[in-house]
Amino acid sequence: MSIKIPDHLKGLSDSEVKKSQQLYGDNAIKNEHKSTWYSMLFDILKEPMTIILIVVSVIYLLVGDFGEATFMFVAILALTGISFYQDTRNQKALEELEKLNEPLSSVVRNGRLIEIPTHEITVGDLCVTEEGKMINADGKIVHSNDFSVNESALTGESMSVFKDIENPQIYSGTLTVSGLAFFEVTAIGSQTELGKIGTSILSIKEEKSPLQLQIEKFVKGMAIIGIVVFLLVCLVNYIQTKDIISSLLSGLTLAMSILPEEIPVAFTTFMALGSWKLMREGIIVKKSSVVETLGSTTVICSDKTGTITENSMQLKAIYDFKTDAIFEENQFHDKTISELIEYAMWSSEPVPFDPMEKTLHRVYEATQNDVRANYQMFHEYPLSGKPPMMTHCFKNNENQQIIAAKGAPEAILQVSNLSDKQKEHLRNVIRDFGTKGFRLLGVAKSTFNSNDFPKHQQDLPFELLGFVVFYDPPKKGINEVFEKIYNAGIKVKVITGDNPETTMSIANQAGIIHAEDCITGSEITQLSEKELLKVADEKVLFARMFPEAKLAVVKALKEDREVVAMLGDGVNDGPALKAAHIGVAMGEKGTEIAKQAAQLILTNDDLGKLVVGIAAGRRIYTNLKKAVQYIISIHIPIILIVSLPLFLGWAFPQIFTPVHVIFLELVMGPTCSIVYENEPLEKNSMNEKPRPMTETFLNWKELSASIIQGIIITLGLLFVYQYTYQLGGNEEKTRAMVFTTLIFSNVWLSLTNRSFYYSLWSSFKNKNNLMVGVTILTLLILFAILYIKPISLFFKVSSLNLKELVIAMLVAMLSVLWFEVYKWIKRRRKIE
Repeated sequence: MSIKIPDHLKGLSDSEVKKSQQLYGDNAIKNEHKSTWYSMLFDILKEPMTIILIVVSVIYLLVGDFGEATFMFVAILALTGISFYQDTRNQKALEELEKLNEPLSSVVRNGRLIEIPTHEITVGDLCVTEEGKMINADGKIVHSNDFSVNESALTGESMSVFKDIENPQIYSGTLTVSGLAFFEVTAIGSQTELGKIGTSILSIKEEKSPLQLQIEKFVKGMAIIGIVVFLLVCLVNYIQTKDIISSLLSGLTLAMSILPEEIPVAFTTFMALGSWKLMREGIIVKKSSVVETLGSTTVICSDKTGTITENSMQLKAIYDFKTDAIFEENQFHDKTISELIEYAMWSSEPVPFDPMEKTLHRVYEATQNDVRANYQMFHEYPLSGKPPMMTHCFKNNENQQIIAAKGAPEAILQVSNLSDKQKEHLRNVIRDFGTKGFRLLGVAKSTFNSNDFPKHQQDLPFELLGFVVFYDPPKKGINEVFEKIYNAGIKVKVITGDNPETTMSIANQAGIIHAEDCITGSEITQLSEKELLKVADEKVLFARMFPEAKLAVVKALKEDREVVAMLGDGVNDGPALKAAHIGVAMGEKGTEIAKQAAQLILTNDDLGKLVVGIAAGRRIYTNLKKAVQYIISIHIPIILIVSLPLFLGWAFPQIFTPVHVIFLELVMGPTCSIVYENEPLEKNSMNEKPRPMTETFLNWKELSASIIQGIIITLGLLFVYQYTYQLGGNEEKTRAMVFTTLIFSNVWLSLTNRSFYYSLWSSFKNKNNLMVGVTILTLLILFAILYIKPISLFFKVSSLNLKELVIAMLVAMLSVLWFEVYKWIKRRRKIE
């Protein structure tokens, strides 16, 4: 790490760390709300489906039907096992995400600066915090530069507070707004001020997404229908048979068939596993529901430095004002610019943390006689103003003063004593460098002799020395990334604090389209609400942006019904990251404030990973839609086959018993929540426009497709029922034919619903080994039920001959594969 440690600071030794950790424990506040295995098990057992199964099992025990009771208990164990496995897997995925979300902390140990997981900080440790970092323990400052913190997490006060050795106390949970500080840890974990307040701050309940709420509403509605139908069936059956046990079983069978309990399971599984898969790709998702939103992204607002560019900040040239000359890299030893290099260094932090300041210190070391040890900073003006600048004042033992300032070139021009002609010439110099993609800082000195410093640095008399010229090249492969983003129908906006010329140059080099002109933050603030909406929509480049202006653009885009992903890494990106639908922070160079505000973190700062995340969001949404539509389609025939024979007074009113329904539930569960989750991204998915975020699969258009699929399968089953019965089939034969046709229909439905656009045959090209495995296993179990005598007796079915199997297969194919014709018509219309 490149932070310079003051010589007198050594930190704890390894043995001292061990002793302190044994005495004080981990730096963590225990989460009381973490799910234990028994709480997860209890949650599963109180599910409506599990309760119904337990009731059915008890009824079978009471009437002495021990075989059925045993099967029901085995089914309870199987369903509970599947649910417990899913919940455990989801929890592990979320725990892995939590580990990655834990920030690293910089500490000095054995005289060396190292990074450790935050929970390893102990009392007595010497920690380092810098601009944009969160403070992770209580402590007292032992050394600081231009250091201020935001303590709103504790005090509610949003204004920054300056801290130093005279006001040394800092607290866990607060944020470093500016500067750098070394502090000795005095309290960790639950002993910190934040810990004493309690865990409520740390365990704010995550809000449910609109999709989650809609799914819950749908499932509750179906549960109410299930209760009503259960009572109705019980009543009708009792009137017909006068048998209370039979009536209860019929009612419970139908209630089981109505409950779509797989839908919330599928949603949770898809989101948790989606987050886990993204984590393996280097994308940390802080809220799993964000995965749902990712695929809807319509606008990406990207910072420039460190996101589009490398953030390497190489010093490429120095412009000297006195000689009106440009000095290249191989000329930095020239005495003409020695004063400019010195003042550029003095205007930086004594312990630099910004990439440009680190570069200026390195160039100073390499080209000048190093006198930094002889001077102490006695006054400073932090970065402020629009555009911003900063000033540092140093003094040695002989009371010789150095007052150095640097900042945006426009800011330094404003405070320097220059004629209008000189300013116009210098603006042309700035423009020329900017159009080549260079970033400039103005450097000035002041000869102010009094100790009575003015309140504002802009009131000091300054003399312009020149400009230091940095080049931050676009990242390798960034053009291909933007090409993929544009192909996916997503707009790009560049929102940066840099000047317009540099922004335009870098944007053109990076392959950003419509980057011909630029608007600045100060211009943004002058616009009316209506004008801002228009500008936010039309403009692509936003330069010299400050936090309020960035926030205004993001809000305007949201107002215009765009789904906004905001990328940033700095302190000033925080408000915009928080306001965006998806805030995306950089994992390596991003500040802690940016990471705290964001919902997504790109661990290796690779913008290309956001494209991976968007593709994953589209895949997960599409596959979840397939799973839910499959669940609805297959539930309809089960519900109708259980109820219609009873209501119509057909020969075999109990064609399906709880045993058959629960078997179908066991088949459907893995198919929807495991198999469909494993479906790959459909071809051309990343060459289509994003779906509107307000659109969900529970709208009438898509529900109607599922309902029609379910009704046509039902018609096929009713045909098989009557066909078998009319040919003299008994109850066992009729049940076997209907059951087999339904299983075949289930298999064809799961295959054809792999895509609602591409053909079944095209879908076979998408590799999904789980789909193949579950299909084969389902068919093997079906044949075991039909042809292994003890099992067929238990299921009350007879075996089927080849002709009967072919009829069941043909009816199933006709009931399902008509959808392939619908998809073909859909494709033809798109081509035409």
